[in-house]
Amino acid sequence: MTTSGLSRAQRIDAATPESRNRVVDFLRAAAITVVVLGHWTIIAVDADGGILPHGVLDGAAWTHPLTWVFQVMPIFFLVGGYSNALSWRSARRKKVAYAEWLRTRLRRLGIPLIPLLLAWLVIGVVAVAAGAPNATVQLASQMALIPTWFLAAYLMVILVAPPCLRLWERFGWWSILGGIALAGAVDAISLLADQPLLGYPNYLLVWAAFHQVGYAWLDGRLAGSGRRLLLAAIGLVGLLLLVLVGPYPVSMVTSAADEISNSSPTRITMAFLGMLQAGLVLLLEKPLTALLRRPGLWFATVLVNQRIMTWFLWHLTVMVGVAHLLLALDARALLPEPLSGLWWATRPLWALVLLALTGVVVLVIGRFETPRADDRLAPPVWMPVAAAVFVIASLAVMASVGTVGENGVAWVWPLLPVAGLWAFRVFNFPRS
Repeated sequence: MTTSGLSRAQRIDAATPESRNRVVDFLRAAAITVVVLGHWTIIAVDADGGILPHGVLDGAAWTHPLTWVFQVMPIFFLVGGYSNALSWRSARRKKVAYAEWLRTRLRRLGIPLIPLLLAWLVIGVVAVAAGAPNATVQLASQMALIPTWFLAAYLMVILVAPPCLRLWERFGWWSILGGIALAGAVDAISLLADQPLLGYPNYLLVWAAFHQVGYAWLDGRLAGSGRRLLLAAIGLVGLLLLVLVGPYPVSMVTSAADEISNSSPTRITMAFLGMLQAGLVLLLEKPLTALLRRPGLWFATVLVNQRIMTWFLWHLTVMVGVAHLLLALDARALLPEPLSGLWWATRPLWALVLLALTGVVVLVIGRFETPRADDRLAPPVWMPVAAAVFVIASLAVMASVGTVGENGVAWVWPLLPVAGLWAFRVFNFPRS
């Protein structure tokens, strides 16, 4: 590291309050890194078949158990629970209203989303006008907007985080068990009726229940290696029973080879996967805390977290763009047959190229993660709630079908979140 870089890292290290749990930030940054690299790997590009959304999982069953490591969405909800409880308790102490607290969270998550949605609206219009098949543009937009399903689920959990925290403070672990039991009932109904749509309430129930494990971490209810090992053991036993005895597949990421998906809709397997992962990563909290005292590692963690939404939201747009460019050029030398030896050997280079290009996008677009301060009075509570509903509904649709349908560009879905965030005063256009 250069002298200037080292001094900046040391300044950031010195400015970090002693009370801050650096492991929370590190786990968030590490999880986003795993998600990005995982997407760039499992989504294959075939010179003859185009983009294969789950090419690796569909063609190599041996990779399915690896998803127990690389499906790290539970880690986001773990650190989200820790952070949201900390944030809401601080708001309660300062007499900050729920509406103002929610608007602040929506600004943090919603404003960086706007450039992505508008970009894909423009891409869809231009591509369809240029004669691209609707199905091709639909798949491209759907692939690029995969990250938005997580954002929709996370926003739902944020909406109910304060009442869930109250439940946790009153009932403790029973509040988590109750949520998982409800999720199990929803799963049973969905699977018995063979209707995945009936399982959609579990996007909220599973993640809201597991989100409270972050509350337990914050409150010291998972202190000590014994409790953390027990949590991991419960997660592992639950997963094994659900997969080996129950009807659930091994892969924690959707695969065309499986009749049931563990993630679309979210199933109770994800809650047990979260327990397993949380128990194991929290066993590493002490050594991680010591490592993060090093200014260089902490500096890198802070940098990733400053632009984490932009990395997350745009990494698949970059991949889809590069893939379609290579397909249009018929660059077969750069598109080896998926799962071949050459394909595996070139994955590190593929990831490095995409990382560099995504980095450029982050430099240009990342400023939307630091909007100007909002000093407006707190809105009526229904306004940020309505804005959140607008965003959640539209993201849920686009994560499934993209921005283009059989009849052309579906204008309403990318514009609905923007309209909702503006109409319900989550953000204002700058005054001239």
